[in-house]
Amino acid sequence: MIDIHSHLLPGVDDGSPSVEASLLVLERFAADGVEVVVCTPHLNASEAEEAPYDRHVEILESLQARMPATPRLGLGWEIMLDEPGVDLRARHLALAGSTAVLVEFPRRGVPASADRELSRLRSSGVVPVLAHPERYWGCTIDQVRLWKRAGAVIQVDAIMLGHPSPMGTLAAAMLAEGLVDCIASDNHGDARTLGYARRWLEDRGAPEQARLLTHTNAARLLADEPTLPVAPIRQAGGMLSRVKRAIFGGRG
Repeated sequence: MIDIHSHLLPGVDDGSPSVEASLLVLERFAADGVEVVVCTPHLNASEAEEAPYDRHVEILESLQARMPATPRLGLGWEIMLDEPGVDLRARHLALAGSTAVLVEFPRRGVPASADRELSRLRSSGVVPVLAHPERYWGCTIDQVRLWKRAGAVIQVDAIMLGHPSPMGTLAAAMLAEGLVDCIASDNHGDARTLGYARRWLEDRGAPEQARLLTHTNAARLLADEPTLPVAPIRQAGGMLSRVKRAIFGGRG
């Protein structure tokens, strides 16, 4: 598996507080079969020019030196699109030196122009990977479709699969509509793991989608290759009906 969204670079944001905490998480990731982890500390787009890249490289190398061979670590950012029109083409802003850039919107204030900003980024040569749309207040399936048409890659957090909340319901609906491209842990030095997502999907008879969502598409992003489509994951009829009613109201 390949995890492209984590906050395991110790002591730099609200994620892992220490090297020791990161090592414990990474040991568990290795046992789960995670081969590559991209550390993506928070960064505002408005502060991209001052991103402390060199300092983070030093921390990453120090962390990797204390680990076994796997998982291999890469560096990126989770960039809050707090200001439109920012140039994010610099490779040190991307996921492990690729053209893919992990971005997010404010949880309670997705801008009305979100699709235009994603389209602008894609036109600039950047592949915007939109983090956890299921967690944005008021987000709908139609918005996610619009963001995909604008060129965004859609990333869902593993912990939201089967989660008994509106966020979990939206994540299930996105999977049922074939709108999710990859899944990541978004681990902050805690118990969240990509292995949970793979097991959850395989338990529901979706081993091919599990492979695409937890490995193949992430690998393709890091290799500057287009993601592959993921077939809809149809859940049991009762659950699917509840998901559709929750997202679309009375419409079938």
